Amino acid sequence: MRLRAGLLALICAAGPLAAGDGPLPAGAVADYQLGGAYPPPRGVTVVARDVTDSPAPGLYNICYVNGFQTQPGADWPEALLLKDGAGAPLADPAWPDEFLLDIGSPETRKANLARLAPVIRTCAEKGFDAVEFDNLDSYTRSGGRLSRQDALAFASLLVAEAARHGLPAGQKNTPGLGRLGRERAGFRFAVAEGCHRWDECAAYTRVYGRDQVLGIEYADDLRGSFAEACADPDRPGSLILRDRLLSPAGAPGHVLAFCH
Repeated sequence: MRLRAGLLALICAAGPLAAGDGPLPAGAVADYQLGGAYPPPRGVTVVARDVTDSPAPGLYNICYVNGFQTQPGADWPEALLLKDGAGAPLADPAWPDEFLLDIGSPETRKANLARLAPVIRTCAEKGFDAVEFDNLDSYTRSGGRLSRQDALAFASLLVAEAARHGLPAGQKNTPGLGRLGRERAGFRFAVAEGCHRWDECAAYTRVYGRDQVLGIEYADDLRGSFAEACADPDRPGSLILRDRLLSPAGAPGHVLAFCH
């Protein structure tokens, strides 16, 4: 979803969080390791890893949870999945082995939260410092079966569950929410993929503040060069370049670069 000028004006009027007013350490240098854990390069202070991995010792660790779609191969009750026109579970077009959760009613939101609560608890028990919930924007791929309000309602439940375990939650993508992610759902920071590629960085940094946004650009889909992305005055404080598969260091195709 691309921002219109009016929406961006509302974001600017709301004002960002003050420097340091958020969970991420000031001046964060992040590494995004969802494709598999590996020793972070020297100088990295924040690491995002899947809930199935363990935190990186001595760093600020963000736990990845697929909060609005199923993980590939997950055993999920079909009654809690969104259905297509033929009554079959609705898959993400880009990830056909992930199915959209039905979050369209208070009852299905509550039931899906009950399925995700143990995953969130696992993040805390492993020692992660925060959590990000992926596919917040899945309502935009639901064919109108889900709304932004449904997504915000479920996000607020996930954020509250994370807070019960002492974990601040981050907004993943979805720039069209403007300040609603922060003010209604309770997100404390943001993780933005391709925000320079799509000219969306300001949608995050003017809401959360540059220090509370982690950005990832992908080497196979840049707008211009990575140096130009780093020079963007609206870019996240921590912006990195990664390969699309987020491959571990040493694996074929691994790409990792930082803004200097």
